[in-house]
Amino acid sequence: MEELVGRLVANVGVERGAAEKAVAIILDFLRKEGPTDKVQALIDRLPGAEALLTQHSEGSGGAFPMGGIMGAGTKMMAAGLSMSQVQGVTRETIAYARDKIGDDAVGEIVGAIPGLSQFV
Repeated sequence: MEELVGRLVANVGVERGAAEKAVAIILDFLRKEGPTDKVQALIDRLPGAEALLTQHSEGSGGAFPMGGIMGAGTKMMAAGLSMSQVQGVTRETIAYARDKIGDDAVGEIVGAIPGLSQFV
């Protein structure tokens, strides 16, 4: 996850801790909302992803029980990101995923989650 976090810090301008938290929120969102087998294949191809998810696990929803895309965005803003940073982090994370598993595999994940394609 070091490579992705470094990209987020450099390209989006977020603090390292916020970048790590945002990636964990995005991966958790994909895990909950996307096709399980395809998302797990993505997580398996991202070195350190599982550890990052464990480190930033929120249990049963914490103070922001809202789910879906809006819930993920709300959680990232609560972690200190602005709306434009949420968009930048999301786009960079999806671009990184495309680099790791290919356009088709990412397209299948994004296509399976209603409304996600308009954000990436």
